[in-house]
Amino acid sequence: MGGPGLPFREETDALGARLLPADVAYGIQTARAVENFSISGRTIAGIEGFVPAIVTIKQAAARAHRRTGGLDAAIAGAIDWAASDYLCDPPAGDFPVDIYHGGGGTAANMNVNEVLANRASELLCGIRGPAPVHPNTHVNMGQSTNDVIPSAMKMAVGGQLATLRAALAELIEALRGREAAFADVVKLARTCLQDALPITLAQQFSGYRAAFERQAADLVALEAACLGLPLGATAVGTCFGASADYRGAVFEELSAITGKAYHAEDNLFDALQNADFWVRVSSGLKSVALTLSKFSADLRLMSSGPRAGLGEIELPAVQPGSSIMPGKVNPVLPEMMMQVAFRVIGNDATVTRAAEGELDLNVWESIILEAVSESVRLMARAIPLFAANCVAGIRANAERCLADASGSLALSTVLAALYDYPTASAVAKHAAEQGISVRDAAVAQGLMTVDEAQALFADIAAFADPARAEDLIARFRVLKQGRHLPACNGHMPRV
Repeated sequence: MGGPGLPFREETDALGARLLPADVAYGIQTARAVENFSISGRTIAGIEGFVPAIVTIKQAAARAHRRTGGLDAAIAGAIDWAASDYLCDPPAGDFPVDIYHGGGGTAANMNVNEVLANRASELLCGIRGPAPVHPNTHVNMGQSTNDVIPSAMKMAVGGQLATLRAALAELIEALRGREAAFADVVKLARTCLQDALPITLAQQFSGYRAAFERQAADLVALEAACLGLPLGATAVGTCFGASADYRGAVFEELSAITGKAYHAEDNLFDALQNADFWVRVSSGLKSVALTLSKFSADLRLMSSGPRAGLGEIELPAVQPGSSIMPGKVNPVLPEMMMQVAFRVIGNDATVTRAAEGELDLNVWESIILEAVSESVRLMARAIPLFAANCVAGIRANAERCLADASGSLALSTVLAALYDYPTASAVAKHAAEQGISVRDAAVAQGLMTVDEAQALFADIAAFADPARAEDLIARFRVLKQGRHLPACNGHMPRV
Protein backbone atom coordinates (compact mmCIF):
# COMPACT_ATOMS: atom_id res chain seq x y z
CA MET A 1 0.00 0.00 0.00
CA GLY A 2 1.32 3.41 -0.92
CA GLY A 3 1.93 5.97 1.79
CA PRO A 4 2.30 9.75 1.85
CA GLY A 5 4.63 10.96 -0.90
CA LEU A 6 4.54 7.69 -2.88
CA PRO A 7 3.26 7.96 -6.48
CA PHE A 8 1.21 4.76 -6.47
CA ARG A 9 -0.95 2.65 -4.19
CA GLU A 10 -1.88 -0.99 -4.64
CA GLU A 11 -5.49 -2.15 -4.53
CA THR A 12 -7.00 -5.61 -4.88
CA ASP A 13 -10.36 -6.88 -6.06
CA ALA A 14 -11.77 -10.27 -7.06
CA LEU A 15 -9.78 -10.21 -10.32
CA GLY A 16 -6.43 -9.44 -8.77
CA ALA A 17 -4.20 -6.53 -7.74
CA ARG A 18 -3.05 -3.44 -9.57
CA LEU A 19 -1.32 -0.13 -8.95
CA LEU A 20 -3.25 3.12 -9.03
CA PRO A 21 -1.91 6.67 -8.93
CA ALA A 22 -1.87 7.62 -5.29
CA ASP A 23 -3.74 10.86 -5.90
CA VAL A 24 -6.81 9.47 -7.72
CA ALA A 25 -9.97 9.51 -5.63
CA TYR A 26 -11.51 6.34 -7.07
CA GLY A 27 -10.31 2.76 -6.78
CA ILE A 28 -9.56 -0.40 -8.69
CA GLN A 29 -13.06 -1.25 -9.87
CA THR A 30 -13.55 2.22 -11.28
CA ALA A 31 -10.21 1.97 -13.06
CA ARG A 32 -11.31 -1.28 -14.68
CA ALA A 33 -14.61 0.29 -15.74
CA VAL A 34 -12.80 3.22 -17.38
CA GLU A 35 -10.74 0.75 -19.41
CA ASN A 36 -13.76 -1.35 -20.36
CA PHE A 37 -16.39 1.29 -21.09
CA SER A 38 -14.83 4.46 -22.50
CA ILE A 39 -17.44 4.68 -25.25
CA SER A 40 -19.41 7.92 -25.41
CA GLY A 41 -17.17 10.47 -23.73
CA ARG A 42 -20.09 11.20 -21.40
CA THR A 43 -19.65 10.08 -17.82
CA ILE A 44 -22.00 9.53 -14.92
CA ALA A 45 -20.89 12.93 -13.61
CA GLY A 46 -22.55 14.50 -16.65
CA ILE A 47 -26.03 13.22 -15.72
CA GLU A 48 -27.61 16.05 -13.80
CA GLY A 49 -28.20 15.06 -10.19
CA PHE A 50 -27.20 11.41 -10.60
CA VAL A 51 -23.89 11.25 -8.72
CA PRO A 52 -25.21 13.59 -6.00
CA ALA A 53 -28.19 11.24 -5.61
CA ILE A 54 -25.93 8.21 -5.12
CA VAL A 55 -23.75 10.16 -2.68
CA THR A 56 -26.86 11.22 -0.76
CA ILE A 57 -28.01 7.60 -0.51
CA LYS A 58 -24.59 6.62 0.87
CA GLN A 59 -24.73 9.43 3.38
CA ALA A 60 -28.22 8.45 4.52
CA ALA A 61 -27.12 4.81 4.77
CA ALA A 62 -24.09 5.70 6.90
CA ARG A 63 -26.24 7.75 9.25
CA ALA A 64 -28.84 4.99 9.44
CA HIS A 65 -26.20 2.35 10.23
CA ARG A 66 -24.71 4.59 12.90
CA ARG A 67 -28.18 4.96 14.47
CA THR A 68 -28.90 1.24 14.38
CA GLY A 69 -25.43 0.10 15.44
CA GLY A 70 -24.46 -1.44 12.13
CA LEU A 71 -21.39 0.76 11.63
CA ASP A 72 -18.66 1.95 13.96
CA ALA A 73 -19.40 5.56 14.79
CA ALA A 74 -16.01 6.80 13.57
CA ILE A 75 -16.31 5.06 10.21
CA ALA A 76 -19.92 6.15 9.77
CA GLY A 77 -18.96 9.70 10.67
CA ALA A 78 -16.09 9.71 8.17
CA ILE A 79 -18.39 8.48 5.37
CA ASP A 80 -20.96 11.08 6.36
CA TRP A 81 -18.32 13.83 6.26
CA ALA A 82 -16.93 12.65 2.91
CA ALA A 83 -20.43 12.62 1.43
CA SER A 84 -21.14 16.16 2.66
CA ASP A 85 -17.84 17.30 1.19
CA TYR A 86 -18.69 15.87 -2.23
CA LEU A 87 -22.22 17.23 -2.18
CA CYS A 88 -20.82 20.71 -1.63
CA ASP A 89 -18.28 20.49 -4.46
CA PRO A 90 -18.31 17.24 -6.48
CA PRO A 91 -15.23 17.09 -8.76
CA ALA A 92 -16.42 15.59 -12.05
CA GLY A 93 -13.04 13.93 -12.61
CA ASP A 94 -13.57 11.68 -9.63
CA PHE A 95 -16.48 9.97 -11.40
CA PRO A 96 -15.07 8.92 -14.81
CA VAL A 97 -17.29 5.90 -15.52
CA ASP A 98 -18.93 6.14 -18.94
CA ILE A 99 -22.71 6.18 -18.86
CA TYR A 100 -22.63 3.27 -21.32
CA HIS A 101 -21.59 0.37 -19.12
CA GLY A 102 -22.84 -3.11 -18.38
CA GLY A 103 -23.66 -4.78 -15.10
CA GLY A 104 -26.83 -2.87 -14.26
CA GLY A 105 -24.93 0.15 -12.97
CA THR A 106 -22.40 -1.70 -10.79
CA ALA A 107 -19.53 0.44 -12.09
CA ALA A 108 -21.40 3.64 -11.19
CA ASN A 109 -22.25 2.39 -7.71
CA MET A 110 -18.69 1.22 -7.06
CA ASN A 111 -17.24 4.47 -8.38
CA VAL A 112 -19.09 6.36 -5.66
CA ASN A 113 -18.37 3.69 -3.04
CA GLU A 114 -14.64 3.90 -3.76
CA VAL A 115 -14.48 7.69 -3.81
CA LEU A 116 -16.26 8.00 -0.48
CA ALA A 117 -14.26 5.16 1.08
CA ASN A 118 -10.95 6.67 -0.02
CA ARG A 119 -11.89 10.10 1.21
CA ALA A 120 -13.13 8.69 4.53
CA SER A 121 -9.94 6.62 4.95
CA GLU A 122 -7.87 9.71 4.20
CA LEU A 123 -9.77 11.61 6.84
CA LEU A 124 -9.20 8.89 9.46
CA CYS A 125 -5.58 7.93 8.73
CA GLY A 126 -4.21 10.31 6.10
CA ILE A 127 -3.90 7.71 3.31
CA ARG A 128 -6.30 6.89 0.49
CA GLY A 129 -7.20 3.23 0.07
CA PRO A 130 -9.72 0.61 1.19
CA ALA A 131 -8.58 0.70 4.82
CA PRO A 132 -9.83 1.47 7.35
CA VAL A 133 -12.97 2.33 5.30
CA HIS A 134 -13.81 -0.27 2.66
CA PRO A 135 -16.06 0.61 -0.29
CA ASN A 136 -18.08 -2.61 -0.16
CA THR A 137 -17.97 -3.50 3.52
CA HIS A 138 -18.73 -0.05 4.88
CA VAL A 139 -19.95 2.44 2.25
CA ASN A 140 -22.16 -0.14 0.51
CA MET A 141 -23.39 -1.74 3.75
CA GLY A 142 -27.04 -2.82 3.56
CA GLN A 143 -27.20 -1.95 -0.12
CA SER A 144 -26.81 -3.42 -3.58
CA THR A 145 -26.25 -1.80 -6.93
CA ASN A 146 -29.67 -3.21 -7.76
CA ASP A 147 -31.50 -0.99 -5.28
CA VAL A 148 -29.09 1.97 -5.16
CA ILE A 149 -28.98 2.77 -8.88
CA PRO A 150 -32.75 2.75 -9.60
CA SER A 151 -33.26 4.79 -6.42
CA ALA A 152 -30.66 7.34 -7.49
CA MET A 153 -32.20 7.46 -10.96
CA LYS A 154 -35.59 8.41 -9.58
CA MET A 155 -34.07 10.99 -7.26
CA ALA A 156 -32.10 12.57 -10.10
CA VAL A 157 -34.91 12.52 -12.65
CA GLY A 158 -37.37 13.93 -10.13
CA GLY A 159 -35.17 17.02 -9.90
CA GLN A 160 -34.73 17.14 -13.66
CA LEU A 161 -38.49 17.08 -14.21
CA ALA A 162 -38.87 20.05 -11.87
CA THR A 163 -36.38 21.96 -14.04
CA LEU A 164 -38.30 21.07 -17.20
CA ARG A 165 -41.55 22.14 -15.58
CA ALA A 166 -40.04 25.52 -14.78
CA ALA A 167 -39.00 25.89 -18.42
CA LEU A 168 -42.53 25.02 -19.55
CA ALA A 169 -43.87 27.67 -17.21
CA GLU A 170 -41.85 30.27 -19.14
CA LEU A 171 -43.35 29.09 -22.42
CA ILE A 172 -46.87 29.06 -20.98
CA GLU A 173 -46.42 32.63 -19.78
CA ALA A 174 -45.17 33.72 -23.21
CA LEU A 175 -48.19 32.09 -24.84
CA ARG A 176 -50.53 33.75 -22.37
CA GLY A 177 -49.01 37.09 -23.35
CA ARG A 178 -49.61 36.39 -27.04
CA GLU A 179 -53.21 35.40 -26.30
CA ALA A 180 -53.83 38.82 -24.79
CA ALA A 181 -52.14 40.56 -27.71
CA PHE A 182 -54.08 38.59 -30.33
CA ALA A 183 -57.55 38.75 -28.77
CA ASP A 184 -58.99 40.85 -31.63
CA VAL A 185 -57.08 39.26 -34.52
CA VAL A 186 -59.55 37.27 -36.63
CA LYS A 187 -58.00 34.69 -38.92
CA LEU A 188 -58.89 31.68 -40.96
CA ALA A 189 -58.73 28.29 -39.31
CA ARG A 190 -57.50 25.44 -41.46
CA THR A 191 -58.35 21.77 -41.37
CA CYS A 192 -56.55 19.31 -43.64
CA LEU A 193 -54.55 22.42 -44.67
CA GLN A 194 -57.72 23.76 -46.34
CA ASP A 195 -59.76 26.87 -45.53
CA ALA A 196 -62.13 26.44 -42.60
CA LEU A 197 -64.19 28.73 -40.34
CA PRO A 198 -62.87 31.92 -38.72
CA ILE A 199 -61.22 31.86 -35.32
CA THR A 200 -59.13 34.38 -33.46
CA LEU A 201 -55.39 34.04 -33.25
CA ALA A 202 -55.83 34.18 -29.47
CA GLN A 203 -58.09 31.12 -29.60
CA GLN A 204 -55.50 29.24 -31.60
CA PHE A 205 -52.76 30.16 -29.14
CA SER A 206 -54.99 29.21 -26.21
CA GLY A 207 -54.99 25.66 -27.56
CA TYR A 208 -51.21 25.53 -27.49
CA ARG A 209 -51.12 27.02 -24.00
CA ALA A 210 -53.69 24.58 -22.61
CA ALA A 211 -51.76 21.60 -23.99
CA PHE A 212 -48.55 22.70 -22.29
CA GLU A 213 -50.40 23.39 -19.02
CA ARG A 214 -51.83 19.87 -19.09
CA GLN A 215 -48.40 18.39 -19.75
CA ALA A 216 -46.85 20.44 -16.94
CA ALA A 217 -49.48 18.93 -14.62
CA ASP A 218 -48.50 15.47 -15.86
CA LEU A 219 -44.89 16.24 -14.94
CA VAL A 220 -45.99 17.08 -11.39
CA ALA A 221 -47.52 13.61 -11.10
CA LEU A 222 -44.34 12.00 -12.43
CA GLU A 223 -42.22 13.98 -9.96
CA ALA A 224 -44.39 12.68 -7.13
CA ALA A 225 -43.97 9.12 -8.40
CA CYS A 226 -40.19 9.59 -8.26
CA LEU A 227 -40.44 9.72 -4.45
CA GLY A 228 -41.09 5.98 -4.26
CA LEU A 229 -37.72 4.17 -4.15
CA PRO A 230 -36.65 0.52 -4.11
CA LEU A 231 -33.95 1.34 -1.55
CA GLY A 232 -33.62 -1.53 0.91
CA ALA A 233 -34.55 -4.17 -1.66
CA THR A 234 -30.84 -5.05 -2.02
CA ALA A 235 -30.06 -7.60 -4.74
CA VAL A 236 -33.35 -9.25 -5.70
CA GLY A 237 -36.06 -7.64 -3.58
CA THR A 238 -35.74 -9.84 -0.48
CA CYS A 239 -33.94 -7.12 1.52
CA PHE A 240 -31.15 -9.58 2.32
CA GLY A 241 -28.42 -7.80 4.29
CA ALA A 242 -30.62 -4.80 5.07
CA SER A 243 -32.20 -5.04 8.50
CA ALA A 244 -35.72 -3.81 9.17
CA ASP A 245 -34.32 -1.14 11.51
CA TYR A 246 -31.94 0.08 8.82
CA ARG A 247 -34.70 0.14 6.17
CA GLY A 248 -36.80 2.41 8.33
CA ALA A 249 -33.91 4.61 9.39
CA VAL A 250 -32.45 5.10 5.92
CA PHE A 251 -35.65 6.69 4.60
CA GLU A 252 -35.86 8.93 7.64
CA GLU A 253 -32.30 10.07 7.07
CA LEU A 254 -32.82 10.47 3.34
CA SER A 255 -35.83 12.71 3.88
CA ALA A 256 -33.96 14.69 6.54
CA ILE A 257 -31.07 15.34 4.15
CA THR A 258 -33.17 16.21 1.08
CA GLY A 259 -36.36 17.63 2.56
CA LYS A 260 -38.35 15.29 0.32
CA ALA A 261 -40.79 12.59 1.44
CA TYR A 262 -39.00 9.58 -0.03
CA HIS A 263 -40.54 6.23 0.83
CA ALA A 264 -40.17 2.55 -0.02
CA GLU A 265 -42.03 1.24 -3.04
CA ASP A 266 -44.97 -1.02 -2.32
CA ASN A 267 -43.56 -4.11 -4.01
CA LEU A 268 -39.78 -4.29 -4.15
CA PHE A 269 -39.77 -7.27 -6.52
CA ASP A 270 -41.83 -5.27 -8.99
CA ALA A 271 -39.53 -2.30 -8.50
CA LEU A 272 -36.44 -4.29 -9.47
CA GLN A 273 -37.96 -6.43 -12.22
CA ASN A 274 -40.02 -3.90 -14.16
CA ALA A 275 -39.08 -0.59 -15.74
CA ASP A 276 -42.48 0.47 -17.05
CA PHE A 277 -42.25 3.54 -14.81
CA TRP A 278 -39.56 4.84 -17.13
CA VAL A 279 -41.83 4.23 -20.10
CA ARG A 280 -44.36 6.50 -18.38
CA VAL A 281 -41.71 9.16 -17.79
CA SER A 282 -40.43 8.95 -21.35
CA SER A 283 -43.97 9.02 -22.69
CA GLY A 284 -44.62 12.22 -20.74
CA LEU A 285 -41.48 13.75 -22.22
CA LYS A 286 -42.49 12.60 -25.69
CA SER A 287 -45.90 14.25 -25.27
CA VAL A 288 -44.20 17.55 -24.49
CA ALA A 289 -41.84 17.11 -27.43
CA LEU A 290 -44.62 16.28 -29.90
CA THR A 291 -46.62 19.34 -28.85
CA LEU A 292 -43.52 21.50 -29.14
CA SER A 293 -42.89 20.10 -32.61
CA LYS A 294 -46.49 20.63 -33.73
CA PHE A 295 -46.54 24.18 -32.37
CA SER A 296 -43.21 24.94 -34.03
CA ALA A 297 -44.36 23.48 -37.34
CA ASP A 298 -47.51 25.61 -37.16
CA LEU A 299 -45.41 28.73 -36.56
CA ARG A 300 -43.37 27.90 -39.66
CA LEU A 301 -46.54 27.55 -41.73
CA MET A 302 -48.25 30.66 -40.37
CA SER A 303 -45.13 32.78 -40.89
CA SER A 304 -44.36 31.30 -44.32
CA GLY A 305 -43.69 33.69 -47.17
CA PRO A 306 -43.88 36.41 -46.16
CA ARG A 307 -45.25 37.40 -49.57
CA ALA A 308 -45.97 34.06 -51.18
CA GLY A 309 -46.98 32.04 -48.12
CA LEU A 310 -49.59 32.35 -45.41
CA GLY A 311 -47.90 35.37 -43.86
CA GLU A 312 -50.33 35.51 -40.94
CA ILE A 313 -47.66 36.15 -38.34
CA GLU A 314 -44.13 37.48 -38.19
CA LEU A 315 -41.51 35.76 -36.06
CA PRO A 316 -38.68 37.76 -34.49
CA ALA A 317 -35.65 37.93 -36.78
CA VAL A 318 -32.72 36.56 -34.82
CA GLN A 319 -30.20 35.97 -37.62
CA PRO A 320 -29.88 36.27 -41.41
CA GLY A 321 -31.49 33.36 -43.19
CA SER A 322 -29.38 32.89 -46.27
CA SER A 323 -25.79 33.09 -47.40
CA ILE A 324 -26.93 34.00 -50.92
CA MET A 325 -30.40 35.63 -50.71
CA PRO A 326 -30.30 39.05 -49.00
CA GLY A 327 -33.24 39.85 -46.76
CA LYS A 328 -34.29 36.26 -46.21
CA VAL A 329 -35.12 35.40 -42.61
CA ASN A 330 -35.75 31.81 -41.56
CA PRO A 331 -37.82 30.43 -38.65
CA VAL A 332 -34.65 29.12 -37.02
CA LEU A 333 -35.92 28.83 -33.45
CA PRO A 334 -38.96 26.70 -34.36
CA GLU A 335 -36.63 24.59 -36.50
CA MET A 336 -34.25 24.18 -33.56
CA MET A 337 -37.17 23.21 -31.34
CA MET A 338 -38.37 20.59 -33.81
CA GLN A 339 -34.94 18.97 -33.97
CA VAL A 340 -34.92 18.71 -30.18
CA ALA A 341 -38.32 17.04 -30.40
CA PHE A 342 -37.04 14.53 -32.95
CA ARG A 343 -34.25 13.56 -30.55
CA VAL A 344 -36.68 13.14 -27.66
CA ILE A 345 -38.86 10.88 -29.78
CA GLY A 346 -35.80 8.78 -30.63
CA ASN A 347 -34.85 8.58 -26.96
CA ASP A 348 -38.35 7.33 -26.20
CA ALA A 349 -37.77 4.43 -28.58
CA THR A 350 -34.55 3.61 -26.70
CA VAL A 351 -36.34 3.67 -23.34
CA THR A 352 -39.13 1.48 -24.68
CA ARG A 353 -36.70 -1.18 -25.83
CA ALA A 354 -34.53 -0.97 -22.72
CA ALA A 355 -37.51 -1.25 -20.38
CA GLU A 356 -38.11 -4.87 -21.37
CA GLY A 357 -35.44 -6.31 -19.05
CA GLU A 358 -35.54 -9.94 -18.05
CA LEU A 359 -36.22 -12.07 -14.97
CA ASP A 360 -35.42 -10.40 -11.65
CA LEU A 361 -33.62 -7.21 -12.69
CA ASN A 362 -33.62 -4.66 -15.46
CA VAL A 363 -29.94 -4.21 -16.29
CA TRP A 364 -30.43 -1.53 -18.95
CA GLU A 365 -30.94 1.31 -16.51
CA SER A 366 -27.81 3.20 -17.58
CA ILE A 367 -29.12 3.80 -21.09
CA ILE A 368 -32.61 4.52 -19.75
CA LEU A 369 -31.15 7.20 -17.51
CA GLU A 370 -29.05 8.66 -20.31
CA ALA A 371 -32.00 8.78 -22.72
CA VAL A 372 -34.44 10.30 -20.23
CA SER A 373 -31.87 12.79 -18.93
CA GLU A 374 -30.89 13.91 -22.42
CA SER A 375 -34.53 14.45 -23.34
CA VAL A 376 -35.09 16.58 -20.25
CA ARG A 377 -31.82 18.45 -20.67
CA LEU A 378 -32.42 19.35 -24.31
CA MET A 379 -35.96 20.57 -23.73
CA ALA A 380 -35.12 22.38 -20.50
CA ARG A 381 -32.40 24.31 -22.33
CA ALA A 382 -34.26 24.88 -25.60
CA ILE A 383 -37.68 25.91 -24.31
CA PRO A 384 -36.60 29.12 -22.50
CA LEU A 385 -34.69 30.26 -25.63
CA PHE A 386 -37.71 29.45 -27.80
CA ALA A 387 -40.10 31.24 -25.44
CA ALA A 388 -38.03 34.38 -24.94
CA ASN A 389 -36.51 34.82 -28.39
CA CYS A 390 -39.39 33.61 -30.55
CA VAL A 391 -42.81 33.14 -28.97
CA ALA A 392 -42.85 36.28 -26.82
CA GLY A 393 -42.05 38.45 -29.84
CA ILE A 394 -44.51 37.05 -32.40
CA ARG A 395 -46.47 39.74 -34.24
CA ALA A 396 -49.72 39.29 -36.13
CA ASN A 397 -50.51 40.52 -39.66
CA ALA A 398 -54.07 41.42 -38.67
CA GLU A 399 -55.15 42.82 -42.04
CA ARG A 400 -54.05 39.76 -43.95
CA CYS A 401 -55.61 37.45 -41.38
CA LEU A 402 -58.97 39.25 -41.67
CA ALA A 403 -58.87 39.29 -45.45
CA ASP A 404 -58.28 35.55 -45.61
CA ALA A 405 -61.03 34.87 -43.07
CA SER A 406 -63.52 37.08 -44.96
CA GLY A 407 -62.87 35.31 -48.25
CA SER A 408 -63.24 31.74 -47.02
CA LEU A 409 -65.77 29.55 -48.79
CA ALA A 410 -66.27 27.85 -45.43
CA LEU A 411 -68.47 30.82 -44.46
CA SER A 412 -71.15 28.98 -46.41
CA THR A 413 -71.49 26.95 -43.18
CA VAL A 414 -73.50 29.91 -41.86
CA LEU A 415 -75.94 29.48 -44.72
CA ALA A 416 -76.26 25.77 -43.95
CA ALA A 417 -77.32 26.73 -40.41
CA LEU A 418 -79.94 29.14 -41.77
CA TYR A 419 -81.24 27.12 -44.71
CA ASP A 420 -79.84 23.66 -45.40
CA TYR A 421 -76.65 22.01 -46.57
CA PRO A 422 -77.54 21.69 -50.29
CA THR A 423 -78.48 25.38 -50.47
CA ALA A 424 -75.24 26.42 -48.81
CA SER A 425 -73.27 24.07 -51.03
CA ALA A 426 -74.75 25.64 -54.16
CA VAL A 427 -73.74 29.11 -52.95
CA ALA A 428 -70.20 27.95 -52.17
CA LYS A 429 -69.91 26.37 -55.62
CA HIS A 430 -71.07 29.58 -57.30
CA ALA A 431 -68.61 31.63 -55.23
CA ALA A 432 -65.76 29.33 -56.21
CA GLU A 433 -66.66 29.38 -59.90
CA GLN A 434 -67.03 33.15 -60.04
CA GLY A 435 -64.14 33.98 -57.73
CA ILE A 436 -66.35 36.00 -55.39
CA SER A 437 -67.13 35.89 -51.68
CA VAL A 438 -69.84 33.74 -50.12
CA ARG A 439 -71.64 36.94 -49.17
CA ASP A 440 -71.74 38.18 -52.74
CA ALA A 441 -72.64 34.73 -54.07
CA ALA A 442 -75.62 34.53 -51.69
CA VAL A 443 -76.88 37.83 -53.09
CA ALA A 444 -76.19 36.82 -56.68
CA GLN A 445 -78.14 33.60 -56.20
CA GLY A 446 -81.11 35.49 -54.77
CA LEU A 447 -80.81 33.94 -51.35
CA MET A 448 -80.81 37.33 -49.61
CA THR A 449 -80.68 41.05 -50.28
CA VAL A 450 -77.52 43.13 -50.17
CA ASP A 451 -78.57 44.62 -46.84
CA GLU A 452 -79.32 41.20 -45.40
CA ALA A 453 -75.99 39.84 -46.58
CA GLN A 454 -74.22 42.83 -45.12
CA ALA A 455 -75.98 42.33 -41.79
CA LEU A 456 -75.04 38.67 -41.72
CA PHE A 457 -71.42 38.87 -42.89
CA ALA A 458 -70.30 42.33 -41.77
CA ASP A 459 -68.69 41.14 -38.56
CA ILE A 460 -66.61 38.06 -39.38
CA ALA A 461 -65.29 38.02 -35.81
CA ALA A 462 -68.74 37.03 -34.59
CA PHE A 463 -68.35 33.60 -36.14
CA ALA A 464 -65.40 32.91 -33.83
CA ASP A 465 -67.57 33.54 -30.76
CA PRO A 466 -70.27 30.90 -30.13
CA ALA A 467 -72.56 33.28 -28.21
CA ARG A 468 -72.24 36.11 -30.73
CA ALA A 469 -72.70 33.75 -33.67
CA GLU A 470 -75.84 32.27 -32.16
CA ASP A 471 -77.24 35.74 -31.49
CA LEU A 472 -76.41 36.94 -35.00
CA ILE A 473 -78.15 33.99 -36.63
CA ALA A 474 -81.20 34.44 -34.38
CA ARG A 475 -81.46 38.13 -35.30
CA PHE A 476 -81.08 37.31 -38.97
CA ARG A 477 -83.96 34.86 -38.79
CA VAL A 478 -86.13 37.56 -37.23
CA LEU A 479 -85.09 39.91 -40.03
CA LYS A 480 -86.08 37.32 -42.64
CA GLN A 481 -89.55 36.74 -41.19
CA GLY A 482 -90.95 39.69 -43.11
CA ARG A 483 -89.70 38.26 -46.42
CA HIS A 484 -90.56 34.92 -48.05
CA LEU A 485 -87.62 32.57 -47.66
CA PRO A 486 -86.22 31.10 -50.88
CA ALA A 487 -87.07 27.51 -51.65
CA CYS A 488 -84.69 24.95 -50.18
CA ASN A 489 -83.38 21.59 -51.38
CA GLY A 490 -80.92 23.31 -53.66
CA HIS A 491 -83.61 25.01 -55.86
CA MET A 492 -82.46 28.61 -55.76
CA PRO A 493 -84.57 31.49 -57.10
CA ARG A 494 -82.93 33.51 -59.84
CA VAL A 495 -82.57 37.24 -59.76
